[in-house]
Amino acid sequence: MEAQQRFWNEWNAAARERQLESVCTDQADVITGWLRGSGRHDLDILDAGCGTGWLCERLSPFGAVTGTDLSHEVLDRARMRLPDVRFVAGDFMTLDFGGNAFDVVTTVEVLSHVADQPAFIAKLAYHLRPGGHLMLATQNRPVLERYNRIAPPKPGQLRRWVDKNELKRLLSKKFEIVEIFSITPKANKGLMRIINSRTFNRPVHALVGRRLDRLKEAAGLGWTLMALARKRP
Repeated sequence: MEAQQRFWNEWNAAARERQLESVCTDQADVITGWLRGSGRHDLDILDAGCGTGWLCERLSPFGAVTGTDLSHEVLDRARMRLPDVRFVAGDFMTLDFGGNAFDVVTTVEVLSHVADQPAFIAKLAYHLRPGGHLMLATQNRPVLERYNRIAPPKPGQLRRWVDKNELKRLLSKKFEIVEIFSITPKANKGLMRIINSRTFNRPVHALVGRRLDRLKEAAGLGWTLMALARKRP
């Protein structure tokens, strides 16, 4: 656990605290869209694996936000930037925020970095009130494996990506799945690298907007799998 904590403190400081990629902003757009659809601004929201708190800032207009992450050094800085968010540092699997305590739980690109994925999903469900919603984003395994060159995991970095069917199986024990889809086509190798390149997409976008990207996402070619699920009564 110390190695994981060290890795994520360093990774967040070098990456998320400096710049948010389009993958992140696209994930946030989907989640805030779901929240706007609720019509509520009094929600109790937990962001599990919040990193720098970048998503917590976008969640705040919808209610009271608690963010938790292993990266204690990163959270110290997040508290300074976002005083209205409650940040709790520690291993999510050993922390207890109370059963049935939240209306919404969000978790972004965390599932692939936990040792016991079924236990992680069960704990997310434990913290949700019956009928509450899980809003989850995770890496889309086939896209990362087939169409992207990804550096091997570093010490302290756990990695187990899932595909759409694996995600459905993980969620179905505790949740009713409302929708699962992919977003953000992204590739850096093979034919998909060319199809997703700026050179190819700039004239296409000029002609048809983002319709081609929507078709890629519908075909499951997005970097991210987004899942909206309702906790079973």
